[in-house]
Amino acid sequence: MHIDHFKETFQTITDQRQGAKVTYCLFEVLFGSLCAVIAGAKGWFDIREYILGHHDWFKNNNLFVSGIPADDTIARIISTIEPEQFHQCFINWMSSIHTLTEGQVIAIDGKTLRGSYNRQDRASTIHMISAYASSNKLVLGQLKTEQKSNEITAIPELIKMLDIKGALVTIDAMACQTKIAKTIVEQGGDYLLAVKSNQGKLREAIVKAFSFQRANNTDKSTIEQGHGRTECRQCYVIDSTHLVGDFSKWKGLKNIVMVENCRLEKGKPIELEYRYYISSKELSAEQAAIAVREHWGIESMHWVLDVSMSEDACQIYNAHGAENLSCLRHMSLNMLRAEPTKISIVGKQKRCMMNPSMLEAVLKAGFSRSVIN
Repeated sequence: MHIDHFKETFQTITDQRQGAKVTYCLFEVLFGSLCAVIAGAKGWFDIREYILGHHDWFKNNNLFVSGIPADDTIARIISTIEPEQFHQCFINWMSSIHTLTEGQVIAIDGKTLRGSYNRQDRASTIHMISAYASSNKLVLGQLKTEQKSNEITAIPELIKMLDIKGALVTIDAMACQTKIAKTIVEQGGDYLLAVKSNQGKLREAIVKAFSFQRANNTDKSTIEQGHGRTECRQCYVIDSTHLVGDFSKWKGLKNIVMVENCRLEKGKPIELEYRYYISSKELSAEQAAIAVREHWGIESMHWVLDVSMSEDACQIYNAHGAENLSCLRHMSLNMLRAEPTKISIVGKQKRCMMNPSMLEAVLKAGFSRSVIN
């Protein structure tokens, strides 16, 4: 059942309560909450109802033997956990059961928990930064920032917490900063960073370097059709020595990348877009195109959190409740995706809600070792 594995991994979390007043141990409440979120629980009341509905199963595993806490008690216990400790345990857990292969794409991006603001201050909404192994659909770690603009300072902190040796880290244009590029290289990884107007001189130099490719459309294109539109994409990669100017501050810079995207949608004019990137890894055009596409897998993960787990609709905000519940959702999503049954995430959640044997299968899959390809 891997309950002992879970307990060992998260035992370093400090219980903030006074020992004399503790009725329910931190581990069983945390584990019970994880099981409930796996089964689709959206908040504290749902968590208690799940534990209550499967109390016999929990008691058979020596959990909640003395009874079940009220939903307010569950909220108080989970909300007092220090998020830094919780996130570090989550990252350590992922590192212990998943091994990165050389060249694996790790996408980093932020997501706002829209319902997490203090009701007296809408500006207090929590923003989370996540690292995501796109090809295996696994969240590797997360970190909170106070605002979206703080991503620039939070991303290096998250990178330092992760083992990214040999990985290719992809980030959108907001994080195209020399400090972030340097941090990635010093941690043993490579970067592929989107370049927009926030790096004006660099973007101008890249646009100029690719002027020949834009004027001479000779490479093979990738054509995709679906959802009422046709898209044609081409990717070009050239050496960074083609840049005119001094860009030595970008540590390890080797390649610049241009992706040309042409979209044709019925009833609309043709859209032509050019996107530019810098990379510390020597990439072929095919490798660069794949990495750029894989980066958008993290947006798919955010969509699943909202649609399947109702993250944006969650109104929890007191203490550390929203942040810690977000971590539980990421853990649950990893486990649900690791379970091999060919049904949707929502379908697996419903089975876990009705049948503890499905929950056991999800927990087993979540704690089994695997390789991130």
